[in-house]
Amino acid sequence: MRAFLKFEDLTTGLALRLSIAFLVVAASLALFQVITRFVFSSPSTWSEVITRSAMIWSVFLGVAVAFRHGAMIAVEVIQRLLPPRLGLILFLISNTLSIIFFAILFWQGWAMTKRVVNQKLAALDVSIAWVYAALPVGSVFIIIAILAVMIRGVQGDWAAGQTQTEAAE
Repeated sequence: MRAFLKFEDLTTGLALRLSIAFLVVAASLALFQVITRFVFSSPSTWSEVITRSAMIWSVFLGVAVAFRHGAMIAVEVIQRLLPPRLGLILFLISNTLSIIFFAILFWQGWAMTKRVVNQKLAALDVSIAWVYAALPVGSVFIIIAILAVMIRGVQGDWAAGQTQTEAAE
């Protein structure tokens, strides 16, 4: 279990860094798009497509980090009202349902990525499959994060929404 939690720490850290990088790319290109459109009256044809694609990647990678830190919508209020054992059971059930959802998203995202591999992004000579790949890749990161949250929950820290800083206090 300890090795898996260490692995999850690395993968979620990687997801965080990649998510930030994609967000920086998206923000920078959005600013570039605004400048070329309104200052030079000559909008770029490619920056909007890359901005949108970078935002998609940023979101799908960032969800793993959100699960890790309990920032997703949770049933925490109900869990805290229940006796500890029932709260833990509800915690595990809700996370299991999340894993099922992201496993389906992985499967469908993988199938869609394979289906669109020959299509190109507008204004670019790049396969749109690179954008669709955010679904299965992000789902893998998310499932790893959820499994780690569940392991920590079983080990006694089941309070959904508890961030590492709150846990340290």
